[in-house]
Amino acid sequence: MNDGFVAELPSAAMSFDRDTVVVALAWYFVFVVSAVLHEAAHALAAWKLGDSTAYEGGQVSINPLPHIEREPIGMIVVPLISLVVNQGQWVFGWASAPYNVHWALSHPKRAAAMALAGPAANLILAVLAGVALRVGLVHGFFVAPDDFGYAQLVDAAGPGVGVGAAKLLSILFSLNMILFTFNMFPLPPLDGSAIIPLIVSYEGAAKYRHYASQPAFWMMGMLVAWNMFPVVFLPIFWRAYALVFSGA
Repeated sequence: MNDGFVAELPSAAMSFDRDTVVVALAWYFVFVVSAVLHEAAHALAAWKLGDSTAYEGGQVSINPLPHIEREPIGMIVVPLISLVVNQGQWVFGWASAPYNVHWALSHPKRAAAMALAGPAANLILAVLAGVALRVGLVHGFFVAPDDFGYAQLVDAAGPGVGVGAAKLLSILFSLNMILFTFNMFPLPPLDGSAIIPLIVSYEGAAKYRHYASQPAFWMMGMLVAWNMFPVVFLPIFWRAYALVFSGA
């Protein structure tokens, strides 16, 4: 599977002070963790369902090296450039896990389960981050932020390790909500397009996967998803954020 990773804040004047560098490193760290777990989930599901392609390539692993070796441009070069250009407040990149196309065409419903495993991993990460944020708020470890942002959903109640924890958990929650939502669009080549083979007949699923693999459909799907994403994501994000803060 091939997936894009996007997180954004409004840009400002170019500056690279110590705080900016620290936040940029936090974005990159969370990006690598999220990308690796997303692709490892794809690879593990495929392996368990009969396709060993990613397993043989070393992608059934939380070790980032096999994933970086497969996509050095998407995992290192583009993310770091995006962080420099956008002052550490925006990251873009991608990762991928190989799979056997003939296996996917022969077993469209298994391939659908494999595709959905990636977003499921990101949803789990977002939930875990949300729980940690809520626990911190309830127990006074975190407080509501003075300046809200995707990297600042909460502030630490005082100096110390809470400052770093607030940043990392905020970014972990935000980035994985973004990744989950974007990849769940039911449009090829995004993972959410796997929903369609799950609800149609076997023959229909096979035909769908055949047409969905065409580059023209990929381009149209990405264009539509990219333009629709803000409209879909913001209500989902605010509802999830409200759940974290509810009663805290």
